[in-house]
Amino acid sequence: MSGPRVLVAGASIAGPALAHWLRRWGAEVTVVERAPELRPGGQAVDARGVAREVIGRMGLDPAVRAACTDTAGAHTMDADGHVLETFRADDDGGDGFIADIEILRGDLSQVLYDDTRDGVEYVFGDRIAELAQDADGVDVVFAGGNRRRFDLVVGADGLHSELRAMVFGPHERFLRHLGHALAFYSVPNEFGLDRWLLEYQDQESGRSALLRPIQDATRAMAMFYFASADFDVDHRDVAAQKVLLRERMAGLGWLTPDILAHLDDTPDFYLDQIAQVVMDRWSSGRVGLLGDAAFSSSPMSGQGTGLALVGAYLLAGELAAAGWDPEAGFARYEARMRSFVEANQEIGRLNARSRDLPGPDAEPRPDFAGEWFTELVGRAINGVELPDYAGVPDSAAPAGSPITSSVKP
Repeated sequence: MSGPRVLVAGASIAGPALAHWLRRWGAEVTVVERAPELRPGGQAVDARGVAREVIGRMGLDPAVRAACTDTAGAHTMDADGHVLETFRADDDGGDGFIADIEILRGDLSQVLYDDTRDGVEYVFGDRIAELAQDADGVDVVFAGGNRRRFDLVVGADGLHSELRAMVFGPHERFLRHLGHALAFYSVPNEFGLDRWLLEYQDQESGRSALLRPIQDATRAMAMFYFASADFDVDHRDVAAQKVLLRERMAGLGWLTPDILAHLDDTPDFYLDQIAQVVMDRWSSGRVGLLGDAAFSSSPMSGQGTGLALVGAYLLAGELAAAGWDPEAGFARYEARMRSFVEANQEIGRLNARSRDLPGPDAEPRPDFAGEWFTELVGRAINGVELPDYAGVPDSAAPAGSPITSSVKP
């Protein structure tokens, strides 16, 4: 098969990254996104280790770095505003708490969209309503009424993936709530932030508040973490989410009241449970999953974007190397990614456990000082091989692309 028609659901990070590589290996790609346009802002995301290598192979390192937050580091604070601990962006070779490449989710999405928009069909304000697959392809009915046939379909539509529920089963089967919730939104920078992230954590309640700089120096990104073992607010009910956030943050000191004062005026509010997606398989026939839809490691891992970028590279490469045979391509992608995913999910669980409230039934908090954790972090950042896929016809490689040697077994 040459030039397969591939439908990708989701235009955040995993979807456009996959579109880049699919197009590069000769596929005709359509990306469908239920939102009417790209969503701006969002949480700051990081690229470490092999994820940085993928960005370089895409030829996008200059564009990504130009859009970075340029965060110099992070200070942990006490309630009175005194600095307790400092982390710098160049710690651990740029792979530390504040990564060398740190960028708002919406800004990275824009870079990926700008890179692919001329060679990829984007359909905004629509979604997959029905699909039926056979041995030769997938028939798709869109919510807007169009009917089309594709050779392959990939869900890159996030933690609450509609495609995953449609093909693999209900969300409850795969979501693993880690007992916490996360909220973030932009606020005016009336706090004097200048390239440094500030975090206050209340040890007794497990709640924390953060302020971080963004490229627009007149604004800042606010974030809140709180324990929520019984999280049951719909992820699309923004009004209920704001009520919940105010309730859970009541009485938290530091700058929390000033941050919450902007809650009703922010244009980009987000709140959801901190959860992972755990699946035995990420594909079924001609339908596969990528990114949070397949293997969310949660924000507690700091590696969700890295998994999406690396997964996109491997999924497209393995499908192309297999001559677009879905059974072989999906299987090889899963085999390459599985241990990398598991290492990152383990870090996410450990970090979530470190924030659990103390109690008679609580597990002991992990001791991150041991060599075992250093080894785990190494596997989570660099623990996957990136084949070169040079046996695959490259229809759009940028000058100087390092993809030059043969596909490794």
